[in-house]
Amino acid sequence: MRFEVSARLDYEVLASSTVLLNIKPLPSANQLLLEETFQATPPARMRELYSETGEKRFCVIEVPDAGNISFSYAAQVETRYQVLPGEHLTDVPISQMPAQVLSYLSPSRYCQSDRLYKFAAHHFGHLHHAFEKVLAICDWIYAHVEYSGGHTTPQTSAFDTITEQVGVCRDFAHLGVALCRALTIPARYFTCYAYRLQPPDFHACFEAYLGGHWVVFDATRMVPLNGLLKIATGADAAETAFASTFGNLSFQNLQVKVEALEPGFHPVNSSPTHGFSYSW
Repeated sequence: MRFEVSARLDYEVLASSTVLLNIKPLPSANQLLLEETFQATPPARMRELYSETGEKRFCVIEVPDAGNISFSYAAQVETRYQVLPGEHLTDVPISQMPAQVLSYLSPSRYCQSDRLYKFAAHHFGHLHHAFEKVLAICDWIYAHVEYSGGHTTPQTSAFDTITEQVGVCRDFAHLGVALCRALTIPARYFTCYAYRLQPPDFHACFEAYLGGHWVVFDATRMVPLNGLLKIATGADAAETAFASTFGNLSFQNLQVKVEALEPGFHPVNSSPTHGFSYSW
């Protein structure tokens, strides 16, 4: 499936600053960048870097002067995905996990799985199949956490969300990650462009490592899983922020757009019988 994505971020700069942007889709064998452009207005010195784990790429931009600055990105992206039989998405023994997966078993800043062991065991420990456990986690989050903005902050963690039971996609994703890790299922935070997201914005969901695949889940149920364009993955939002700023500048505005370039788009989501993976 081919998509066209774009994003614009506007800042007021009060003094010399540096901006770290993580808004470019990650190229891979299953996510092809057909064309892309990125520019700053007015022009600024920038360089592109990939993380050591290869799970994100970002632009480091030097803004030497006070004033207003805008960053504009546009791309055409082709995505490919797999629909995987649910019965194959089983637990992977820790002894057989690749080294790069093991870190996603541990608690992190916003996903305190070590504080949620009893909760996870009580609600999901009776299920014997790993895929069923993650589906049940998503069902619980969807049923018990109200999706509403203005109630959480960038400091809100999974433990906060499970007690306050309100949040946005970031909070839904953190809670999904934390509960999976509490059940010894590796899980990671996933940022993306999302087709049909209303209102348009960047989106967050999560991936669980099942049967040797990273399988994507979205407890918000707001968008089709085959309409996601991966930007980055990490332990939590601390590793995958869309923008990090250093210096003295103020965020003003964000515009995000995702369009399908091919007719006949058919939404696909996880179900009790299959999971969904881009196999990055």
